[in-house]
Order: sequence, then C-alpha cells, then structure tokens
Amino acid sequence: MKNCRGCSGDLKQTNNNPYLKTNISEEIVEKTLKHPCYSPDAHNYARIHLPIAPLCNIQCKFCNRKFDCQNESRPGVTSNLLTPAQALRIFEYYYNNVENLSVMGIAGPGDALANVDKTFKTIELIKEKYPEITVCLSTNGLMLSKYAMALRDIGVSHLTVTVNAVDAYIGEQIYAHIDYEGERITGLKGAQILLDNQLKGLGMIKDMNMMCKVNIVAIKDVNLAHIKQIVEKVKSLGVTYTNIMPLIPVEGTAFEKHEVLKNVELNELRDECSEILPQMRHCRQCRADAVGKLSDTQTKIAI
Repeated sequence: MKNCRGCSGDLKQTNNNPYLKTNISEEIVEKTLKHPCYSPDAHNYARIHLPIAPLCNIQCKFCNRKFDCQNESRPGVTSNLLTPAQALRIFEYYYNNVENLSVMGIAGPGDALANVDKTFKTIELIKEKYPEITVCLSTNGLMLSKYAMALRDIGVSHLTVTVNAVDAYIGEQIYAHIDYEGERITGLKGAQILLDNQLKGLGMIKDMNMMCKVNIVAIKDVNLAHIKQIVEKVKSLGVTYTNIMPLIPVEGTAFEKHEVLKNVELNELRDECSEILPQMRHCRQCRADAVGKLSDTQTKIAI
C-alpha cells in the first residue's frame, strides 16, 4: 500500500488549535496535526510503537508486564522485544506498507529513559534514514530532567509523561518503589523524588520546541479527587493537553480487584478537567507494539 505523505486529510490547519503550544515552530505544528494521539482530527494517520525498552525504573502498583495475550491491549504489553537494528527493519517494512504512517513512538514495554542507550540508538537509526518522521516518546518522567535537552537535540518532537499524582502522599499509594541513582527507594521518599523530577522535567520542556502531553491513570479512592489538581499543575508547566485514562486492573498487582471507573464517571471527570485543559477522549491505551490507525482493530506488530 503506497503512503500518501503529503495528504492533509480533514485536519484543521490552524495555529489557534487549543492543543498546540504557542511557542512551537510551524514544523512542529504540522507534525502535531498529523499525530493521532495529539490531534483528534488526525484519525487518518497511523503510528507505530517499537518495543525496544524492556526495563522500567519505577514499579507502579497497577502494572505487571509479565502477561501478554493476543487480544490484550494495554500499555506495557508486547509480544516481542526488538534491538535497535531490528526496530529499523520493522519500521521500514511498516513505513512502506501502512498508509499515512506519520509517527514512530517508543512506549516501552518499560520506560524509554530507563533504556536510554537503546532508545537513542533506535531514534538515531530511524531519523538518519527517515528525517521527516515524527518521533514520539513516552516516559514516567523519573529521568526526564536529566535527558530533556538530549531528547530535543536528537529530534524528539512529542513527549508523553505519565503523572498520576502531584502530592507525594498520594503518589506513595500508587508507586511501590523507584530505582534511582543506583538505589531502590520505597515509600514517601521515592514518590517525592519521582514527583520532583517529573515537575522539573516538564518545566524544562515548557520552553523547548516540543509538544508535551500528560497521561493520568484515574484510580478510584486513590487519586480520583486529586486529578483536577494534577491538570492544573501541569498546565502551569506549559502542558496543553492531558489524557485521563481509567485504571485497567491487572492480575498479580495490588489493584487487580480494584473497582473500574465507569465510562460515565470518566466522561464527567474529563468534562470537568476540560475547563482547565483540552482532554484526549480517543485514547486506546495502546500496547508497546501497536501499529496502524487508532481505529484499527489489529494493532499488534507482526514480527
């Protein structure tokens, strides 16, 4: 299938788009309008997630990356791990066979910045051959302040940071531990270090020519009443777009039997937070090896 790289589809070509930062270049504006996770009008464009990052430097109490089912769709899941060289070959295949593939993302199955050598090598290989491709990266933000400038310099234009609390006492209920500077840190101390680094990193991104979206996992009786405060805080740091996602209970975790947020509750929360920032409402909570349009039913890379 031949790609239509120049097609603008039904995108709304306007710099007044509320999802956009005011201090980004026209190049990043154009890339954002063709990014299906950043622009709700970009449904004709496809993305690919390359699963090259197996390690994670935090342990969320709702996350278990051991399970992979053919029909399972959630972050942190992949059927295969790729080396950077394999990732380039896989990308080349899908670039030439998926219509309007506009975005290459690294979203795990661990954390992209806990696997920084593999992450940077993959980006270098793909950007060298496909300089026009939009490079998107997802992270928990623990190492964001350390690598923010390097991400900008290597060509990352879109960044998603997951922030589930802006109060360490709430964060302590969500995170079991962090691995930071050679030490495993638990409890309130670990949650505070994570939060400090997330906020510092977001503050650095604010003045860069990069788009940043914040994901928030909504957990009943834990951070639900706190989410508006998260949205307000990240707005103050230059974030223009947030994505509130319902907890997916996963076997073998502390939240495996936790009550799931109903769609009506999720939509009410998004409506409330939309008074602060625009809200992503079309998220599919994709796998780390997803490929295609968000509307595609078959989203798993075939190796």
